[in-house]
Amino acid sequence: MDAIDKKLLGLLQEDTKKTTKELSMVLNLSVTAVYERIKKLEREGVISKYVAILDRNKIEKAFVVFCHIKLIQHTKDLIHTFESEVVKLDEVLECFHVSGDYDYILKVNVKDMDEYREFMVTKLTGLQHIGSTHSSFMIGEVKNTTAFTL
Repeated sequence: MDAIDKKLLGLLQEDTKKTTKELSMVLNLSVTAVYERIKKLEREGVISKYVAILDRNKIEKAFVVFCHIKLIQHTKDLIHTFESEVVKLDEVLECFHVSGDYDYILKVNVKDMDEYREFMVTKLTGLQHIGSTHSSFMIGEVKNTTAFTL
């Protein structure tokens, strides 16, 4: 990956709807060269997918919770079972296996506290092998980006 690829990736992270013509003008390359670079980055898995980032306030999912999970045991089977179950939960946007006092941190988006309570009672507590949970609620957002600096 050269400097032009990095600049191209930066531009795509800012706005993936830019046309290859617009990108070519910024990068001082032909439209074909830009198209081929994008295809190469896709083939190599550098670009894994294109998504729309939604405003969670406008879709009534503004209540953000970071739920820390501690498992009762740490066997390979229990970890695999927990992970295969948690990825099925629509409210969970992100799940990280972490070190420290807890085993996992989940990022959960719901409408409000009532919806979070319903999620906890009907879905999360139904997962096997959870020893304890600890929830932290977002007060305000300081930074939220999906762009990597290259």
